[in-house]
Amino acid sequence: MRLLHNGTVVVSELEVASSFAQRSKGLLGRASLPENQGLWIKRCNSIHTWFMRFAIDAVFVDSSLHVIHVYRNLPPWRVTLPRLKATSVIEVAAGTLPLTLNPGDQLYVES
Repeated sequence: MRLLHNGTVVVSELEVASSFAQRSKGLLGRASLPENQGLWIKRCNSIHTWFMRFAIDAVFVDSSLHVIHVYRNLPPWRVTLPRLKATSVIEVAAGTLPLTLNPGDQLYVES
């Protein structure tokens, strides 16, 4: 799957974490995340970066993929506040999200 914003591909390889085990593991155990890859964690409105080895960008979205909140360059050992309107989060390598991405924007996922 691919993640798009304003017709531009943000991530060309989007992995989905929907089971409890996949959501619990997230990006833990990975040494890095290539710029073209991301993880879409479903049924999630808060994340942590405990035990991670790298910083990430995270975009919280609602069920229609409207952006609720954007975290840029979130370092290891942090916890985000719950975003009550968010139903999922997409995590990518730090610096991957376009600077033009803001709350209220629409994202798209293609197979």
